[in-house]
Amino acid sequence: MLKAMFPGTFDPPTNGHLNLITRAAAIFEKVYVVIAVNRGKSCFFSEQERFLMMQELLAPYGNVEVVLWDRLVVEFAAAHDVKVMLRGVRALADFGYEFELAMTNKGLAPDLEIMFMPTDPKYFVLRSSAIKEIADFGGDVSSMVPPLVVKALKERHQR
Repeated sequence: MLKAMFPGTFDPPTNGHLNLITRAAAIFEKVYVVIAVNRGKSCFFSEQERFLMMQELLAPYGNVEVVLWDRLVVEFAAAHDVKVMLRGVRALADFGYEFELAMTNKGLAPDLEIMFMPTDPKYFVLRSSAIKEIADFGGDVSSMVPPLVVKALKERHQR
């Protein structure tokens, strides 16, 4: 069984993330969506909130599993016999960062293949940080994130 993983913080989950996961689910027999728990990174949504949102959003996909992970993603790959790590790229600026990260991960796990998947053009400019900023100012993010996330962002800002 060819397994892939798509790691990230998913803070918040975007339509771009879902686009990549949907496409990966059509290619690989099993896709793990690995929600990174990075204690050094300040996230808008808690790890549990991100996990529950992604679980609900990806429930229709029988070959996609959402997990929380608080160690190196290459350790997840080794523990779950994952052969491919997927990384989404939107623009050249993303590629530079993603390439460095890929080389680091290849150094740690030489047998793990890293595949870059560009987003569909309609999700080209979706950045989680921009979405959070727009939501902070009360802007409409409904074209950028699923309705479940729109609701969660509104609820968070009302508090």
